[in-house]
Amino acid sequence: MTQEPVLGRSHECGVLDGLLDAVRGGESRSMVLRGEPGVGKTRLLEYLTARARGFRVARVTSVQSEMELPYAGLHQLCAPMTDRLDRLPPGQRDAVSGALGLGSTHTPNGFLVSLGALGLLSETARDQPLLCVVDDAQWLDRASMQSLAFTARRLHAESVALVFAVRVPEEDPPVGTEPLGLPELLVKGLPEPAARTLLRSVLPGLWDERVIKRFLTQARGNPLALLELPKMAASVDLAGGFGLPSVQPLEDSIERAYVRRVGGLPSRAREFLLAAAVEPTGDPALLWRAADRLGLDGDAAKEAVAAGLVKIGDRVRFFHPMVRSAVYWAASAEERRATHRALADVTDHAADPDRRAWHAAHGAAGPDESVAAELERSADRAEARGGVAATAALLARAVELTPDADRRRDRALAAARATHEAGNPELALRLLSLVEAGSLDERRRGEVDLARARIAFTSDRGSEAPGLLLKAGARLAAHDVALARDTYLEVVNAAIFAGPQAYDDGQYEAARAARATPAPHPPRPADLLLDGLAERIIDGHAAAVPSLRRALRAFAEPGLSPEEGLRWLWLICVTAVGLWDHETMSLLGARHLRLARDAGQATALPFALTMRCVVHVLDGELAEAASLAEEVQTVAEAVGTAAPIYGALFVAAWRGREPECLELSERADEGLELRGEGVGPVVSRWARALLYNGLGRYKEAAQAADLATREYSQLEMGIPVWALAEYIEATARTGAPEEAADALARLTELTRASGSDWALGIEARSRALISEGPQAECHYRQALDALSRTRLRGESARAHLVYGEWLSAAGRQEAARGQLRIAHDLFDSMDMQGFAQRAARELADLGDTVAKSSDSTRSDLTPKERQIVGLARDGLTNPEIGARLFLSPRTVEWHLRKIFGKLGVTSRKDL
Repeated sequence: MTQEPVLGRSHECGVLDGLLDAVRGGESRSMVLRGEPGVGKTRLLEYLTARARGFRVARVTSVQSEMELPYAGLHQLCAPMTDRLDRLPPGQRDAVSGALGLGSTHTPNGFLVSLGALGLLSETARDQPLLCVVDDAQWLDRASMQSLAFTARRLHAESVALVFAVRVPEEDPPVGTEPLGLPELLVKGLPEPAARTLLRSVLPGLWDERVIKRFLTQARGNPLALLELPKMAASVDLAGGFGLPSVQPLEDSIERAYVRRVGGLPSRAREFLLAAAVEPTGDPALLWRAADRLGLDGDAAKEAVAAGLVKIGDRVRFFHPMVRSAVYWAASAEERRATHRALADVTDHAADPDRRAWHAAHGAAGPDESVAAELERSADRAEARGGVAATAALLARAVELTPDADRRRDRALAAARATHEAGNPELALRLLSLVEAGSLDERRRGEVDLARARIAFTSDRGSEAPGLLLKAGARLAAHDVALARDTYLEVVNAAIFAGPQAYDDGQYEAARAARATPAPHPPRPADLLLDGLAERIIDGHAAAVPSLRRALRAFAEPGLSPEEGLRWLWLICVTAVGLWDHETMSLLGARHLRLARDAGQATALPFALTMRCVVHVLDGELAEAASLAEEVQTVAEAVGTAAPIYGALFVAAWRGREPECLELSERADEGLELRGEGVGPVVSRWARALLYNGLGRYKEAAQAADLATREYSQLEMGIPVWALAEYIEATARTGAPEEAADALARLTELTRASGSDWALGIEARSRALISEGPQAECHYRQALDALSRTRLRGESARAHLVYGEWLSAAGRQEAARGQLRIAHDLFDSMDMQGFAQRAARELADLGDTVAKSSDSTRSDLTPKERQIVGLARDGLTNPEIGARLFLSPRTVEWHLRKIFGKLGVTSRKDL
């Protein structure tokens, strides 16, 4: 039987029919139905599921009281699909199993859960198209929302439809509670003819036109209002239409209508409805047990059902979610507490301890240590299942119910940490204020200071965080040396992000404090790193090189723990950059990325990807670097965080793509204003200097490079030092040899002490630019020799370029052509087109032309397709490629079929 379109919704029904047709054709579609309460979103979902012939249908009905239970929504959706779990990669399988409470011993990382959910839906749809509908998605728990929204954005060719129904928010919703980035269908009120038809269905017979118009005006086409408002009107209003229109918001008016209907029921029917409203799972057996506990018999249920507000079948369903809300809040506080206590009593402690604890908490009339302790145990279980937001909420409620002041402060500190991790810094700071309300010993004050400092660093990577971390470290030093020293290392890390304005007040103080807090014996790798960095900050770069090299060797040891690696490998890679040690930087960067991937740690992964991206850029592998930069954006999208853009900025600058580089540069500059991230402008100025040197616009390059280094009293490792090399080249070309010589003196202090081929090659190339005659040529040849022994193809090509330019100026045209040809071909092969065009212009001045490179096949491939080609070429399977690029294996298959057609090949081997 054909499902007729919903009254007045022919357009919306047509859109939904098109969605189903696309999925039947092998595509995937996601959509958000957005509208005010009662406007008909649920009815449209019913139409959609009725039309989904041949589909497997999975439903989620979100309940407000379940918003703090981790992965409650994902469990509703995916529990019937768990027979496909064994088809997922092991890490994803364990993560999803843990999230669904299936006995996995692994703590599920939200990132891996999202990837696993994507794979599970894809595998389920292999047998038949899959339709997933999520009603009242604004009440979905945050962990489930992040996983399902990520999945919806990554669906392409899996024959899956994922449709959310969401209320129009009255204000901006919290991050992670909205399915952002998906196509939306705004569901508005019915047009007047359809609204009039629906209204007359509940007002049969003859009615005064003023009555009809009054209800039409008040309902504004909202179907639920058209059905319910007449039921609450007084008879005199219906007779003559003289009643005044409501000034309440429509949602309040509808809920008031339900409150009046509930209030007119017998008390036992109201109690039964309240039990149904309090029990969020819709389990009839559990509801009957609660009713029995409350002394309610079958007649109470019959009266509640007869009122048309609830149905009891395989599940307990309210006529509309607003009915549940009206029933719950119309009851007195004591009635709600009594019902929660009854639900707690009849909920299986072994099978569902967290929901039992939650009911007990809502049933408590005042502080209760036994309930608070149970909430704390639930928080531990929530943390083990990856529900950070749930952990925070459970601990915060435990704080409220804890009678003992000392224990309340301990729980408040734990709750503050969890709340910070859940992305709610304001609440975390309020909880810390509770900790500070009483007397604290010095250790506890240090822990509070550390929590405040980490909140500051996460929220605003500015100059405030280093000072707060210093304060925390000083208090912790007498009680926990290892934690204090780790805190000082965090100061150095925070000061790098804060930029030059935090250097003096941050790193110098941390270095002095570290020296006053000797490392334990034997020292950990982190202790060696801290001591080396402290020596560099206080005594200078040259003095610290031996100590820093010891730290590099310690982090390169195979016995390094994954926890220590994930925490500090980014900083040790920055240290390797400062020592001009490309080999160790590459080795440890790859290790960091491998650890982050294996752990599925989405907080560490963007930084690991960015460092590996830098390595690929230095190696001249810009396609691989661009792939990782895109992956950074995808990881950030998966977890709802701001993504670092520095990897993409590196690629754009080296490619010579001015519009892209400048747009990313502006975004990096904005980091200072938005987050206090002072390193952003430093990186953006270096990138502009590199860009303009490549384009031959040396005056602009000099200005940008000067700004990148000017504010540092002692040059930070990495980008500020690289900016010196750009400044030397730019000023040498603009006829400012004195400025170039001063910059070379600063550069030499760092390169000579490091002594690597990378350092000496950059120094020799820079020195050659401000030298003359045979001495200049000697330095050029030294630069070529040193850089040829490295994998730094871009820097080596630049040495050929500047040597060729010097030979051309000296009138040695044939030799110049040879160097410029080498430079051009290297730059062109690496897609460094800014520098390639600079070499081409020099060749043209010598009467030599180069053909413009043309790789039509490459340009026909999309960036995503180029990524897949590279990974398939490296031997990765479709599931491995999917895990790397956050796609399902079926989408990888779909992309490969298109790629084969574009490249004219028939197999992966041909790639």
